[in-house]
Amino acid sequence: MSALPERPIAVFDSGVGGLTVLHELLVSLPTEDYLYLGDTARFPYGDRGQAELRTFAIEIADHLLDQGAKLLVVACNALSSSALDALELHIGDRLDVIGVVKPATQLAVAGSRTGRIGVLATPATVASAAYERAVRDADAHVHLESVPCPDLAPIIQGGFPFDEDVVDTVRSYCAPLKAAGVDTVILGCTHYPLVAPLLQRVLGRGVTLVTSGAGVARSVERALAARNLLNPRQSEGDYRFQCSADVESFRALGTRFLQMPLGDVMHVEVASTVPA
Repeated sequence: MSALPERPIAVFDSGVGGLTVLHELLVSLPTEDYLYLGDTARFPYGDRGQAELRTFAIEIADHLLDQGAKLLVVACNALSSSALDALELHIGDRLDVIGVVKPATQLAVAGSRTGRIGVLATPATVASAAYERAVRDADAHVHLESVPCPDLAPIIQGGFPFDEDVVDTVRSYCAPLKAAGVDTVILGCTHYPLVAPLLQRVLGRGVTLVTSGAGVARSVERALAARNLLNPRQSEGDYRFQCSADVESFRALGTRFLQMPLGDVMHVEVASTVPA
């Protein structure tokens, strides 16, 4: 097996949404190699229970460790909210695990002018109260307005053919945020950056949208540097993909999310070997 710094950074999500995080990593840390896994066979995660999500996270982590990962990025808000602690306990000190909740929250709190922040997320993420805890840890005086969006990730994952019904759905999710007078909104699902223009139009130009990608990239770079695991090469690294359902569907939609060519996608089975 190759030396540790030359092993890949592994990024995983329930579908293609985490590719918005991978895109930021590819731009910010271009000399690294990446392995992305989309658990599309079990998408969506947003309406699943915490025990089930913890099981999924450990199954996927074990698979990616077998693939030689040097760091794990949990590019899924539902897993980051419900399973990060269990995953860190399972992994121990073997390698670092980076989620998406804390990096996005830190950016939002630092950038808010009024101390009134909103988050749009899946029901599982909202129910976990992970963003409430993260905001409280960052600044106890910041108010967070959380809105569960049960339909939005499935609409986007399905190819998001926009029509007036979709626009009305987005407006209904944004209404509580506008009523609360927020000046910053966290897109608490990695699918949501794909509809950022629509969200910005509905919320108004005075509201700042925060995604997790930039914050995650900073956290990954710091974690790798602390362990002397930054890849020393000067040229661009490689990236490859795995998914647990249909390969062609993943490639077709994933290209839009990544905004780069996907190339070959390997089908994998993530076995249910861990009891819920």
